[in-house]
Amino acid sequence: NIDYSISEEEPVALDEAHENGAHEKTATASADSELGAKLQRRGELNEGVGEHQQPSMKVFNPYTEFKEFSRKQIKDMEKMFKQYDSEKDNFIDLMELKLMMEKLGAPQTHLGLKNMIKEVDEDLDGKLSFREFLLIFKKAAAGELAEDSGLHVLARLSEIDVSTEGVKGAKSFFEAKVQAINESNRFEAEIRQEQEEKKREAEERKTRQAAFKELKSAFK
Repeated sequence: NIDYSISEEEPVALDEAHENGAHEKTATASADSELGAKLQRRGELNEGVGEHQQPSMKVFNPYTEFKEFSRKQIKDMEKMFKQYDSEKDNFIDLMELKLMMEKLGAPQTHLGLKNMIKEVDEDLDGKLSFREFLLIFKKAAAGELAEDSGLHVLARLSEIDVSTEGVKGAKSFFEAKVQAINESNRFEAEIRQEQEEKKREAEERKTRQAAFKELKSAFK
């Protein structure tokens, strides 16, 4: 698993004193050994052997990485993801995906579900992280999913509009990208709008409370 938490690791700087021939040779041998171990590890996971290691830390911000989508679209996707993440472990596994597709009215075979996960499973852990879930809609918006694929059906039946709302009717993913860049202040405007709505709701609640108190005092 890759845990996409919002925390950064400081890059490790190489000590200049280590940049001599002997140390370079040792480092190269170590790197080759590490690469061999990683390849062996991946092979074992593909064969179902061994257990997954602890997730590594990696920075993930959906609003900056998936700029083709609006804040509302991403929030809708997050709401859907959490709705079907019944174990609340920030992943959708095969059984949870099975339930999702059944609820959407498009049940899939066991093999079909595995293929759906495999298409966006970048870390090869056999389940969907939120980032991988967003990749489904990114591929759908880019027209990269086959019409009869399970992921295409999921994106279509999710009722999350990935083609018009966030990018104002852009016909292709690349046009959407250009518009997203040109509208760099769009997220700031949406955040301000959210804040204004919350402020207005708070003021309305305060007004109702004052009116209720006044009405209550009139009956004393």
